[in-house]
Order: sequence, then C-alpha cells, then structure tokens
Amino acid sequence: MTTATHATPPTASTSHGNQSRDMQRHRVASRDDWLAARKWLLAKERELTHLRDEINAERRALPWVKVDKPYMFEGLGGRASLADLFDGRSQLAVYHFMLTPGSDHVCSGCAFLADHIDAARMHFEHADLSFAAVSRAPLGQIEPVRKRMGWRFTWVSSFGNDFNSDYRVSFTAQEIAAGKTDYNFGTTPYAGPDLPGTSVFAKDEAGQVFHTYSSYSRGGEPLLGAFNWLDLTPKGRNEAGVMSWVRLHDEYDK
Repeated sequence: MTTATHATPPTASTSHGNQSRDMQRHRVASRDDWLAARKWLLAKERELTHLRDEINAERRALPWVKVDKPYMFEGLGGRASLADLFDGRSQLAVYHFMLTPGSDHVCSGCAFLADHIDAARMHFEHADLSFAAVSRAPLGQIEPVRKRMGWRFTWVSSFGNDFNSDYRVSFTAQEIAAGKTDYNFGTTPYAGPDLPGTSVFAKDEAGQVFHTYSSYSRGGEPLLGAFNWLDLTPKGRNEAGVMSWVRLHDEYDK
C-alpha cells in the first residue's frame, strides 16, 4: 500500500495521546483554520482506516493450529469442553480474565473490558461468534465476582488444566523467576501468575477446533469502547498513568 506524505499539520501540538491536557491553554483558531487542520487530520485518519482493513485481512488469512488437547472447564452448567463453548456457532472468542486462584484481587482492567461485552454480545452472536471468559480461579471464586458486577456472559474456570499456560497468560513462579514467561510473544517484559489476553478459535463442520489468533497487552485496546470515545476528546484518556482512573464500576465515586 502506498502511504501518502503529509506536510506539517496546521495546528501541530506537542501533547501526547494519553496525557491529560490543560483545557485552559489549548490553542484557539478561526473556523477556517480549524477546518484546514481537520482536513489534514482526516487524510491521516483515512490512511489508518485503510491500514486497519489491510491488517484485518491479514489476520483472517493467518494459518490455523488444530487444538488436540481435551481441555475441560467448569461452568454454571457443569463441565464443558472447548468445543462446547462455541454454543452452536463456528467461531469463539475467549477473553483470558486474570483471576488468580486464592487471590481476592479483581483486575480493574479486565473488568473494564468485561463491562463492554454483554451489550455487544447480542450483535456478534448473530454474526456467528460466541464468547466466553476463562480464568484459572475455581468457579466458586469466579461466581461472586460475576454476580457483583452483573455480567451475564459465559465465564468458566480452567482450574486444574493447562489452557491458561498453553495460551501464555498464566505462568509458574519458576518461569517468572527465570524470566521465561514469553508474554505477548516475548515482546512484553512484565510478568505475573496471571495476565490478560484474547484468543480466537474456529470449529469446522466435522467438529474439529482450531486456534486462529491471540493478542495480549495493548492488543486488547480495540475492545475497549470507552477508550475509543475518550480518544475523540481534547483530554484523550486523561490518564496520570496507564488506566490510572479505571476502577471496578461499583467503586467509582457516585
């Protein structure tokens, strides 16, 4: 794809996308100057749109890996295989919700993403995509969190199987100590016993299941609709640090 070259934007700014901006110091321009700056930015937004289309096509074209291991999960309806989680559809998105066995910590970032799921789920289910969250914590630890947050999506436990480890979102103390976690395909240095991610699976007409895609770390940002809204605004994400203001939704000051 040919990338156009742009001149310096008419309203160049030194602010970074995730910084909280000073609302009193922002440059004010005439409508004509604003329109010139907006058209310059539109050209770059269109480039990004075309690049995103190209990347999406390349993602769909990735090779698949057959899933031969017989993973079993514990859910409200009892034990379920990975194939069962497809719920009659041919595609399955799994969110690796970081919930460590024995810990009372609920990841606010995972909860932030989970708050977006139920509203969208009725739509993508009609496009042949099922959803399930999977955590390493036992079901008795998952259910109080799900009920507290009011989530309705399928959330199952992988306690006792290798699913989280195989899809590189859970790591042993020995792996962490040795620096051999390879989280985010080895590109992200931080580590912990449980980390977030998203994995996608497909099932063919014969019932065979395949792993098609996984993303980790900032790869989950496109799933955060609230961030996309904030990115349109002068203050952007208004962070003092990454996701500094994000809380469980029942912990915000009313």
